[in-house]
Amino acid sequence: MLKQNKIRHAVLLIKRIFSCSGFYASMNTLLHLAIGAGIFMTAGDLLAQNFPTKPIRWILPFGPGGVGDITSRAVAQKMTESMGQTILIDNRPSAGGIVAAEMVAKAEPDGYTLMLMNNTNAVSAAMFKSLPYDTIKDFSNVTTIGAFSLGLLIAPESGVKTTQELIRLFKTNPGKMNVGTINIGTTQFLASELFKSMAHLDLTTIPYNNTASVITALRGGGIQVAFEFLPPILGQIKSGALRAIAVSSTSRFAPLPNVPTLDESGLPGYDVMSWNGVSLPANTPQLIIDKLNKEVTLAVNSPSIKQRFQDLGVEPRLSTPQAMLQMLKEEISKWTALIDKANIKRQ
Repeated sequence: MLKQNKIRHAVLLIKRIFSCSGFYASMNTLLHLAIGAGIFMTAGDLLAQNFPTKPIRWILPFGPGGVGDITSRAVAQKMTESMGQTILIDNRPSAGGIVAAEMVAKAEPDGYTLMLMNNTNAVSAAMFKSLPYDTIKDFSNVTTIGAFSLGLLIAPESGVKTTQELIRLFKTNPGKMNVGTINIGTTQFLASELFKSMAHLDLTTIPYNNTASVITALRGGGIQVAFEFLPPILGQIKSGALRAIAVSSTSRFAPLPNVPTLDESGLPGYDVMSWNGVSLPANTPQLIIDKLNKEVTLAVNSPSIKQRFQDLGVEPRLSTPQAMLQMLKEEISKWTALIDKANIKRQ
């Protein structure tokens, strides 16, 4: 309301000046008056006042069916209802989320192109020697959304029951078995590499484009073990179609309380947990950032989304834009140190 009053006051002031001085009024005088009154607004600010006036595209660095896709679609639907404009999900899977991130980094900073910033972006900044964008400087962050664990997965018919049994199997067959993840540079990929490094295993990591392909390969015997986020495959685990023998975080996954952590399973210090959030191109007007922060917060705090997240095993985790930026910086530093310590080869 205060901003609207200022705008109305500005219009009245400008009309008064022109009515007294005609079109010969000094532009410098007009600008000084507006700035002095604290009411001068940029073109971006003026456009932001009515945002959004058309559909918004939300670019995801993953294929359909994964936890990022599921949570984003749920939040997007709720935001569509609240904002009165459709939010369109655009899946752009690629190694390390680079394709999606580059698209958003180069998009117009008008609020109509969102990105699902996530832990993979932090991993990529640490894992790849060079990227076609700066993960810190080329984005305006809005808020985090949620956090979730990965599972160490096997096919039930393998007969393996524990992580230590799996490690012994791999060590008796060096170079003969495979671990599956989605693309190189993702959190799943790094979780696999860290597992191999800490357990001193000779395994071939096979990257796939999406979660469904990883699970198909695991069930079909093309890979013997997989790392994948737990929320989108929780139903398959509970039905017995997949077996989770450990989780990647240092605390157990609430929907699977009997599954131990890798830290508990003989790999002390193993800790990989992912998160996701919303980002925009750098230089997006602050009014738009604040509005989207408010809308995402309302969506995630709604009863239906809270229940959806609970069913998926996703922990809601909201933040300010500044807190999300700080977390992103800390995550990049964390993964850089981890990659160095584990002697994981950079791409």
